[in-house]
Amino acid sequence: MPATAKTSQVATQRATWRDYYELTKPRVVMLLLLTALVGMCLASDSWIAWQTLVAGIFGIGALSSAAAVVNHVVDHRIDSQMARTFNRPVARGKVSVVKALAFAFVLTVVGMATLLLFVNALTAWLTFASLLGYAVVYTMFLKRATPQNIVIGGLAGAAPPLLGWTAVTGEMHSHALLLVLIIFTWTPPHFWALAIHREKDYAKAEIPMLPVTHGVSFTKTSVLLYTVLLCVICLLPYLVGMTGIIYLVGSSLLNAGFLYYAWKLKFGKDPKTAMQTFKFSIVHLMVLFVVLLVDHYVSIGL
Repeated sequence: MPATAKTSQVATQRATWRDYYELTKPRVVMLLLLTALVGMCLASDSWIAWQTLVAGIFGIGALSSAAAVVNHVVDHRIDSQMARTFNRPVARGKVSVVKALAFAFVLTVVGMATLLLFVNALTAWLTFASLLGYAVVYTMFLKRATPQNIVIGGLAGAAPPLLGWTAVTGEMHSHALLLVLIIFTWTPPHFWALAIHREKDYAKAEIPMLPVTHGVSFTKTSVLLYTVLLCVICLLPYLVGMTGIIYLVGSSLLNAGFLYYAWKLKFGKDPKTAMQTFKFSIVHLMVLFVVLLVDHYVSIGL
């Protein structure tokens, strides 16, 4: 079958709910919501009102999903050229640009209304600012403008713990900003490991990711140095009295694992290490925030 016929056939296929669900990047959003949930829990010494919990998680999730949909739309040309993303719904033509943007608009309105009506205005506008940071500043500009795109743009993805905190308290706090700093520092080594693995794809799509502009070796060094910095940053919650011994032990073990993979990536020869590092980084962040949660509710006196 000719390529044009295949394209036409894909375009005439009706999108299913799974295609729209995929547009929201559910695995990414679930990780963001975990960090938001932990931010909520750490903001209070007592149990959180279920109304705030449900409305906060739903509203933050809806706006995060809307940002992901816009990312699919803006990047659909790039996605169609990359092995990792060519099968995404907008890139394949299963969901049109207009329908995807309409979906993003509905998610934004519903999410903002939920946060404004049932949580508070500070959380609503901070979450909306995060949406703009990821969907507009990072996706539309930084991603195509500078190899430091993920460093600068990573702030939007680091915001959920702060959003969770403000949802409960209605105000910002230095402890919440410390959680943001952890994710902000974690993001570059996490993403650059994937960028190393997909360096040829990014070069083909003419996206100035660090391995494309500065080389794989330089990027490996950057991953290692940022991982060392992350290990230091992760000590701060314990040092300022925000957490206890459970967090100190758990985070130290997780950081040692991340450092092992970063070291192996820099000095080893196995081409699979980049993807292994990327996958471990996800486990690292997820378990780190679970440890924060356990440490908050379980007290061990030493």
